[in-house]
Amino acid sequence: MTRPPLALHSRFAQRVRRRFESQLHLLAPGLPTPAHLATSFGALKTSGHDTASALRITRTLVLERLLCLDCEAQASLTEVTTAMTDLAEFALNQALTEVLAALDQTHGMPLTPSGQRAQLWVVGMGKLGARELNVSSDIDLIYIYDEDGDTAGDAAGRGRITNHEYFGKAVRGVYGLVGDTTEHGFVFRVDLALRPNGNSGPAAVSLDALEQYLHVQGREWERFAWLKSRVVAPRASIESGAALPLRQVVMPFVFRRYLDYSVFDSLRLLHHQIRDHASKRSAGRPERANDVKLSRGGIREIEFIVQLLQVVRGGQYPELRTRPTLSALTRLVKANLMASDTAQALAQAYTFLRQVEHRIQYLDDQQTHILPTHDGDLAWIADTLGLASPKHLLEQLDSHRELVAQEFDRLLGGGAPPCKGCQNGKSAEATNSMADLLPQLDDAFRRRLESWLEHPRVLALREEARARLMRLLSRTAQWVREKRVTEAAAVGLVDWMEPLLRRESYLALLLERPNVHERLLRVLGAARWPARYLLLHPGVIDELAAATMLDERFDVAGFEAELEHRRQALQAAGEDDDEALLNLLRRAHHAEVFRTLARDIEGKLTVEQVADDLSALADALLRVTTRWCWSRLKKAHREQPQFGIIAYGKLGGKELGYGSDLDLVFVFDDDDDRAPEAYANLVRKLINWLTVKTGDGDLYEIDTALRPNGNAGLLITSFSAYANYQQQRGSNTAWTWEHQAITRARCVLGDANLHSRFDAVRTAVLTAERDVDALRTEISAMRERVTTAQPVKPGVFDVKFSPGGMMDAEFVMQFLVLAQSRQHPELLVNAGNIALLERAELLGLLPAGVGHAAASAYRTLRQLQHRARLNEESPRVGLDQLQPEREAILGLWHAVFPA
Repeated sequence: MTRPPLALHSRFAQRVRRRFESQLHLLAPGLPTPAHLATSFGALKTSGHDTASALRITRTLVLERLLCLDCEAQASLTEVTTAMTDLAEFALNQALTEVLAALDQTHGMPLTPSGQRAQLWVVGMGKLGARELNVSSDIDLIYIYDEDGDTAGDAAGRGRITNHEYFGKAVRGVYGLVGDTTEHGFVFRVDLALRPNGNSGPAAVSLDALEQYLHVQGREWERFAWLKSRVVAPRASIESGAALPLRQVVMPFVFRRYLDYSVFDSLRLLHHQIRDHASKRSAGRPERANDVKLSRGGIREIEFIVQLLQVVRGGQYPELRTRPTLSALTRLVKANLMASDTAQALAQAYTFLRQVEHRIQYLDDQQTHILPTHDGDLAWIADTLGLASPKHLLEQLDSHRELVAQEFDRLLGGGAPPCKGCQNGKSAEATNSMADLLPQLDDAFRRRLESWLEHPRVLALREEARARLMRLLSRTAQWVREKRVTEAAAVGLVDWMEPLLRRESYLALLLERPNVHERLLRVLGAARWPARYLLLHPGVIDELAAATMLDERFDVAGFEAELEHRRQALQAAGEDDDEALLNLLRRAHHAEVFRTLARDIEGKLTVEQVADDLSALADALLRVTTRWCWSRLKKAHREQPQFGIIAYGKLGGKELGYGSDLDLVFVFDDDDDRAPEAYANLVRKLINWLTVKTGDGDLYEIDTALRPNGNAGLLITSFSAYANYQQQRGSNTAWTWEHQAITRARCVLGDANLHSRFDAVRTAVLTAERDVDALRTEISAMRERVTTAQPVKPGVFDVKFSPGGMMDAEFVMQFLVLAQSRQHPELLVNAGNIALLERAELLGLLPAGVGHAAASAYRTLRQLQHRARLNEESPRVGLDQLQPEREAILGLWHAVFPA
């Protein structure tokens, strides 16, 4: 016996086939496309149906077709939701076209003050906006028009009304054609409750009124609603880009420029309201607890997880600004905001739950999300999903929902953690006011907070923000008592927070992420420079949330690829202007510096590794910034520039520190007549991009004094002119001190040929035949001039400038490289002073033990200098300190520069 088609179990399908059997053929075979919809609708109109009836019958035919394809042919979720979205857009466009034509006849077309036709945009929200419409969904709409004004009136000039009235009539007319229930049912249930001021607001809102509303009254939950918004009609506005002004109003409201954790509380409250509502609905009716959309672990919780991460990060990561849930999950993984296996599990759960939701709705064409209780219906749903029985259906449903619920609770904090260190049965985070908090604190922390009792910024906080602040300070106090953090760190937190109190998102971030709060305290308690850096760039604290951050090193390739990915995302969004790219570079730089700083403070990196990572970061930024500047140069005469950057000083020697400037020389290797002007423009643009201060700060200070002829020379020169200058060819040649500088120079940007040519020039300079005695005298005199220029008080040892300090070791190595590289090419490698001192001893250029001792001493002094800079202290100590290190380097000096 042949089993009847699965679709016929649906009571809705049975009704359709009884009533519309003669019209089923009007819809072409296969998945319904916009072209199929137009053909079916046209045929119905030709046969005598009016627009309202033709749209409703078309909708019925589409739904019956999707039921068959979904349940019998296993159509994908995306195919089904796309077809339903196409149906909604088709219906709205048909209805709007007819309604506007009728209104124009009566009232004339609506005009702007400039005499142009005023535009009405039908904005699809929720699943319609995301092209995820389910098979028995309502559609959430907002009607926006671009400008106020009046209509032109009819042919005789009568019937003039305001644009506001005109578009209000248009909304009612579209509702009649799409949303009213007639003998043929409805096309879609229409909900306008998401418009400004909800059901008490006007049916259509001007763009100016919308902007004002979002700016003044827009609530956090509305940001989630507008996240999925999209103009769905009229089609002409979409195709022409006329609706772009609407996007320019909405995007800044949804996506804030900074990391925005304040939405956590809003979403948590909204979710509690939904769960409470679901619980009340299911009270006494246990079947209602099986709501695949609203119950714990349902579809809504997956959407909340995704939208929360999008809203928090979308201001800084434009690539996250996508509407469909499944697409957003993929992008969250690419942005390292969600583990791949988590996203995959959520995607599988979302797909399964949506497919179950559709089958529930196929049964009776009802907008419900509750599993049926009838055994036959459950068996049918299981069968259409390829599952053996209702038991297997429920097991799989429970498995997916439990995973979703756990991920949701993890993201939004689930329940309150067990109370540790509670006093009198109250959690330390339950403090309500500063007066309650102060008696619990240690002396320094209490004294610092007492100034906040009447502080204007504290008093100006909203009640909600003040409560967050108290909870955060209470948690800090608890950690001080538990010895998890120092009191100095707690005081540092108060100093850091005081100027930022009005930026409530930082309070929300620290409260939502206790691990970030604790790591921040350790950073603030470690030294002064990190605290000041955090004050200048507070947004970088979000980097502390990454679990593996402390165990990683700077990834050059990943950093450059991520920057390019974000640039392309800005370009796709039409937001890649100079300011956006400048800020993108700055945020990436500040975040990476802070990651290095955090690893440094936690003792995960040596001083040399810190310098290596900071130098590699500078190299990467020079490459990326040059590439972007060249691509935006108006008079670029070739696709790829023949351009190079030579780094000197700390960057050249890969010894860059926090806040170091960059000593750079710019060269080009291009015979084109247009080259000098083009590369001069490039260098000016490049220096501007690196040094200009934006709202996100700057990148580096640039020093170009080491270019040929110093500040009197050209900002950029041809490579051949640079080579001639360095190699003493011609009348214009380099000084000895410039050859000292080239011992630590390297080519950090340029093609392979330019790198090779620079290395050849450097080798030629360093291996040139010299009068060693004259060189020794000249470098010794140079060291004396530095001593005179950097006087140190008697009884004080400056780790860099005093005799026996770092500069003595550096001058010794520069002399040895210039004097001995011709005989010992092993010294040519730009390996840093420590490695070169060891190598010089192995080559017999230093007495046994002298090079090794000096290298160890140099490392110690460098570490001390590094710590002093972090704490913003002078790198000077008494002469009774660091005696072994001072004597080791003095021994080195006297071995090479005997008195």
